[in-house]
Amino acid sequence: MHLIDTHTHLDFPDFDADRSAVLARSRALGVEKLVVLGVYQANWQRLWDLVQDDSGLYAAFGLHPVYLEQHRPEHLGELRHWLERLAGHPRLCAVGEFGLDYFLDQLDRQRQQALFEAQLRLAAEFELPVLLHVRRAHAATIATLKRCQLKRGGIIHAFAGSHEEAREYLRLGFKLGLGGAPTWPQALRLRRVVARLPLEAIVLETDAPDMAPAMHANQRNSPEFLADICTALAELRGIGAEELASASSRNAAALFGWPH
Repeated sequence: MHLIDTHTHLDFPDFDADRSAVLARSRALGVEKLVVLGVYQANWQRLWDLVQDDSGLYAAFGLHPVYLEQHRPEHLGELRHWLERLAGHPRLCAVGEFGLDYFLDQLDRQRQQALFEAQLRLAAEFELPVLLHVRRAHAATIATLKRCQLKRGGIIHAFAGSHEEAREYLRLGFKLGLGGAPTWPQALRLRRVVARLPLEAIVLETDAPDMAPAMHANQRNSPEFLADICTALAELRGIGAEELASASSRNAAALFGWPH
C-alpha cells in the first residue's frame, strides 16, 4: 500500500519523545509522504527544521483560527516573507492550516474572516494550494471561496459536511480530507456521505496527534494509523484498500504537483 498523509502536526511536542520511531513505523506501513502544517507563527521555524531533516516530509505554513488570540497583524507579513523566501522550494507544498471555526463561540468571526481572506490572497499570489480548517462554517467558507477563486484549489481538512457541500467544494477545485472521524460507527451521516463521494474527491489524512480513528480510540493519533483508516474507509465504500490508497495518493500528488 502506497499512502500520503496530507495532514499531520508531526512537529507538535506530542511526538518529541519518539518522532523518528513513529516515522519509521509509518514508512514500514506504506506512508511515503507526509504534510506537516503550521498553525501559528511561533511553530514555523521548528516545522521547517523538521521537514528539512527528512526527505519524505513537506511543509505548509498558516495562521489557524483556533489560535486567533496569538496571531498579530505582523504575522501576516511574516507569512508573506516565508512564502517569498521559499517560493519554488520543492518541500513547500501549500498555505495552511487556516480557515474558519464557528464551533468555538469565543473566536471573533469578523477577525477570522479577515485573516481567512488575507491568507487566500497570499495563496493566490504564490500559486499554492490551501489546506483549510472548516468547522461548522461550510456556508461561509464556500461563499468566500466562490469570491476568491484559486487556481490550485486545495483540501478541506477533516471534511464533515453534507453531500451538497461536498459537491460545492469539488466544483471549486477542492479535495476532501478524510481521516479518523468517519471510522466511528456513530458518525452515521458522515459515513453515508463518504460512501457516495467520487474517488477523485478523496485524500487521506490523520491530523496526528488529534482525531484518532475508532480502532485506536483514546490513543495519540499517528501517521502509522493511516493504513488502518484507509482499510476502514475502503470497507465503508465497498472497495479494496489498495484501490482507495492508490486513488487518494494520486489525488494528493496531483494537487501538490508531485510525481505519482
